[in-house]
Amino acid sequence: MASDKINLLDFDRQGLENFFADIGEKPFRARQVLQWIYQRSVDDFDAMSDLSKALRARLLDTAEVRLPEIALDQKSDDGSRKWLLQLTDGNCIEAVYIPAGERGTLCVSSQVGCGLNCSFCSTAQQGFNRNLTTGEIIGQVLVASRQLTADGISCNENGRAISNVVMMGMGEPLLNFDNAPQPCADAGRSGFRLSKRRVTLSTSGLVPEMDRLREACDVALAVSLHAPEDALRDELVPINRKYRLRN
Repeated sequence: MASDKINLLDFDRQGLENFFADIGEKPFRARQVLQWIYQRSVDDFDAMSDLSKALRARLLDTAEVRLPEIALDQKSDDGSRKWLLQLTDGNCIEAVYIPAGERGTLCVSSQVGCGLNCSFCSTAQQGFNRNLTTGEIIGQVLVASRQLTADGISCNENGRAISNVVMMGMGEPLLNFDNAPQPCADAGRSGFRLSKRRVTLSTSGLVPEMDRLREACDVALAVSLHAPEDALRDELVPINRKYRLRN
């Protein structure tokens, strides 16, 4: 069910510092809460023992850490894993974990459905519903990380299950520019302790937004070509008719 409480996952570090400043608390509270959520996997404000009782009570009344619910959890013999995650409005999205040696890559969604109509993509058959919030995007990483950790899965000597995050799931992340690239990069660094090189955005080729991304955010960029020349790509990826390879 929808909630009127503030989802703290919608804030990056600076946003969370501003949130606490607005309610009369010191900005360092953001660091404490981030550590509880991301490093200790604690969502219950009552359990955040280095916060004052008054602050914990206030957070309980006004805020929450709202994660998507797991509707389906599919495991493959090769270690890959796919979750169907249900959002508070009843919509569902997918997140996929792909292990490969010391790399554990999580592919997350940025939209419910997609409006770009690529001919090979099952998501395109749904059409576009809405953009995901920052919290819904970050929530996918938290759910997957906690599930994998609980199952004792790690991909390297540091004990991490997830070493890389790619925005390559449902939707076109550059059409959700305000909620996807920068917040995911910030959460990767401050929450999951991933370097900027390990957070990648994949686009079908929206050139103006790619230029904007270069100025606004330092995530890695991947372009899904699917064809080496314009004629075939026009059929497979219709946005190519607007932003062509030859240009």
